[in-house]
Amino acid sequence: MYLNKVFLIGNLTRDPELKALPSGIKVTSISMATNRVWKDQAGARQEATEYHNVVAFGRQAENLAQYARKGSSLFVEGRIQTRSWDGQDGKKNYRTEIIIDNFQFGPKAGGFGEGSNNGASAARPVSSGSGISDGEAPQKSAPADLDTIEYPDEEINLEDIPF
Repeated sequence: MYLNKVFLIGNLTRDPELKALPSGIKVTSISMATNRVWKDQAGARQEATEYHNVVAFGRQAENLAQYARKGSSLFVEGRIQTRSWDGQDGKKNYRTEIIIDNFQFGPKAGGFGEGSNNGASAARPVSSGSGISDGEAPQKSAPADLDTIEYPDEEINLEDIPF
């Protein structure tokens, strides 16, 4: 059994570039940055950034080009593909890319939920790359739209849980 599956959550490092293949299929290429944070043996906080080349085709390419911008947060599900070509100097070139199968827009940079500790950004609806129809903009959410969860004050008895 083989599996080639990638999940990324990151930010766009540049605006999407929309192009068309000779067949007429739309193609968008984006660059995403993901961060990894860890503590080294001395306990000091370390951080590393990885950059990824990401490609979308068809309607997903059009949606990315229309709604995503540099700095946009994006969740991408896809597969890794490496392509090669001969350069003008005769040298073989390689490029590893992530081909998008599905994606979702994340919270807008600097918008509602950014930098707050109330967890509201996780409750904001996101639009699927394949679920936006023609003329439909991504949904916006305001603080008044959010339902708050009120937790009971009483203790939960583990004996009352049926499993």
